[in-house]
Amino acid sequence: MSDEYQIYIPPSFETVYRDGRGRLTVTRDEFRARYELCEDMAQLLVDPSQAVHHDQGVSEDLVLARTQAGLESAASGFNPAEAVWVVTRLAELLAWTGQEGPAP
Repeated sequence: MSDEYQIYIPPSFETVYRDGRGRLTVTRDEFRARYELCEDMAQLLVDPSQAVHHDQGVSEDLVLARTQAGLESAASGFNPAEAVWVVTRLAELLAWTGQEGPAP
């Protein structure tokens, strides 16, 4: 059976689900589904994050910190490592540079 999955999953996301020996800690299908969910969330957060930053004058760092706190809540459906990845990806999509990055 051929594996025809064509979405590139970056190494930065792979570290979320690989153990010390480099093995996936979830099934391949779950890994792919979680990546797609996290990438979609980062993409969906671009416009609201820009709006909060520009319309309300909230600093980039604070927008990212609040977003991470929300994603780390139990109700969000994201685990803490995914929350960090989503916020890091969000900062990348927004080209918000100069910060240390989200807190781990």
